[in-house]
Amino acid sequence: MTAPASGRGPLALVESPVQLLNVLEWSHIHPPTAVAAPRPGAAPAAPGGGPVTGPLTVVVLSPRDPMSRGQLRRMAELARDDGVTVRWFGARSNRLGLLRTAMTLAPLLLRVRHLVIGDPFSRLVQVLLPLCRAREITVVDDGTATMEFTEILSRGGRLVRWHRAGRRSPVDAAFAIFAVAARRRLTPGRRRTVELFSAMPATPPAGMALRANRFAWTRSRFGPPRITAGTDIIGTSLVETGVVDLDRYLAAVATLAESHGATRYFAHRREDTAKLHRLAVETGLEIVRPDLPLELVARRGPIGHTVLSFPSTVVHTLPLALAGTGVKVVVRDIDDGWLTHTASPRAQGFLSGITGTARDLHGLTSATATA
Repeated sequence: MTAPASGRGPLALVESPVQLLNVLEWSHIHPPTAVAAPRPGAAPAAPGGGPVTGPLTVVVLSPRDPMSRGQLRRMAELARDDGVTVRWFGARSNRLGLLRTAMTLAPLLLRVRHLVIGDPFSRLVQVLLPLCRAREITVVDDGTATMEFTEILSRGGRLVRWHRAGRRSPVDAAFAIFAVAARRRLTPGRRRTVELFSAMPATPPAGMALRANRFAWTRSRFGPPRITAGTDIIGTSLVETGVVDLDRYLAAVATLAESHGATRYFAHRREDTAKLHRLAVETGLEIVRPDLPLELVARRGPIGHTVLSFPSTVVHTLPLALAGTGVKVVVRDIDDGWLTHTASPRAQGFLSGITGTARDLHGLTSATATA
């Protein structure tokens, strides 16, 4: 694949549908600035003048998960409809995928002035960052990981996701040098500004600008939704990441469905097919596999008048995407007894922080059913 045209606009590196959605939200409030033609006889602009914003280019570093790829392709269609240039790279297709991607993107990364990234924890992004000399960097939300990212930058730790804390495989050790370099590159400095674009309750370190994501693009593009009389449950991939025990999770969902009269279960894109089949059989819930991020699916509708969720990104994003619709978002905490023996020691505190801040910021209520 050939490299995207250089242009003078920002370049975004994304690996998930949610990241691409948040890049579009960021672009919505950072529209391209037209470059005025010089007046006849005017002197040329001096080098080093103010940056010129041009059209956005999005580079998709395709994930392996087929559900994520499907949602990404749908999001790419929406992005192209908005005039965004989208280029697709199979960086994980085989052992040489990353090398080919890096070689193809290197000329562009060396020239780009404004880099937008969706996942600072990504090893792909961490490998590519040393190639970039951008003076402006924006980090958009990759869900709850944003909260961990700002905390790590503030205390100077390793860029490792919270649910992997305490584990250190040989592969982790091999990539450690890139993680250290990425943390330095993503730290604001004299020659570099770093902006955080977030809907999460993240506290950026000193020197990092914060701009709130209010899902203005989503609300302008979709809805308002048709609201049904039913109750919907939002799924989570905490079982797949090894944090929550499968049987405990299934029992909790069954109890929630019975006590709240839920009829549909919106699956997370990374949830296992066998798990979802068992869930349908044991609970009678209709399993819905969204073709777009949940914020868009909910805004497009139909959506239940009440939405039940475990600790996840959506307890912060759905209240914003569904603002003014009357839909009630209810959160169910993760009990200590649901955690696996391999779960990170930080898991319970991190998950409690997600729901606690959602209650404080968005006035969410709690589901009281136990399992």
